[in-house]
Amino acid sequence: MHLADITQPARGAYTAVTDLIALRFPARLLKLTRKNRALISLTGPNKSNFRGRGIDFEEVRRYQAGDDIRTIDWRVTARTGDAHTKLFREERERPVLLVVDQRNSMFFGSSHCFKSVLAAQLASLLAWSALDNGDRIGGLVFNGSEHRDIRPRRSRKTVLALLAQIDTYNSCLPLTNQNHDDSFADMLDNLRRIARPGSAIFLISDFNGAANPHAREHLFQLAQHTEITALSCIDPMEVELPRAGRYSVTNGTERSALHTAGKAVRTEFRSRYEARIELLSKDLQRLGIPLLQTFTNCSPFVQLQTYYGNPRH
Repeated sequence: MHLADITQPARGAYTAVTDLIALRFPARLLKLTRKNRALISLTGPNKSNFRGRGIDFEEVRRYQAGDDIRTIDWRVTARTGDAHTKLFREERERPVLLVVDQRNSMFFGSSHCFKSVLAAQLASLLAWSALDNGDRIGGLVFNGSEHRDIRPRRSRKTVLALLAQIDTYNSCLPLTNQNHDDSFADMLDNLRRIARPGSAIFLISDFNGAANPHAREHLFQLAQHTEITALSCIDPMEVELPRAGRYSVTNGTERSALHTAGKAVRTEFRSRYEARIELLSKDLQRLGIPLLQTFTNCSPFVQLQTYYGNPRH
């Protein structure tokens, strides 16, 4: 991939590690700490319970006038007879976790690229941008049957390991065993085990299964102590049926005919998509989580630039 290609949509049914690595150069133009109005407006009226970057305990010293009484170490105070207070050091490097969906439902695309490829390129841009900002990068890649997590480190090798893992999972698509209904909830359950308070989490998925009650509960718990951004990967054909005609469609095991000429069919298809997105958006807004809709027929870089690029005057 050349820099001239960054304004074009991703291409292909499968990822290429070389393309993901090449995105490190345009990623420097993105700043994840810079949130444009377009992103802020997506969080809705509710504020997340996330309290910012984590803090590490550093030492205990004698209490001094003006110290916050809430930081008094009562155990040391009781043992010594003199008031002592705890000192904390703010983490300079926040953990950034990239959660990348590579399930069968992501192995779909009507033009340019599959959703699974779009997810991989979005993750790559975010990873390189975070590393350039001095953050620690980690992630979790899942396919509905298994997952692999990579613990956050401020290291180029860690980013490369994450990209290699995404490429490995991508190359295995489609899976012969179908995804089960709880696969998204199971992923969030695993994510809760590795996400430290203060982490910035980017969920990159089609959010198939996000309406599951277990998934909602896990997402609620995660939102209490982490900063979550949701990136929904969408193909244009999921929004609007193709032009009027007769099409042969398959789910990998069965085949049937689809007629797209009927106005009622087209209206119903569009209405179902809009209802699903509206429900997902409302669920996330209640938790103060912005939902970024990304499309396979648009450049991954340009779509992220809308939210994390230089403000346009």
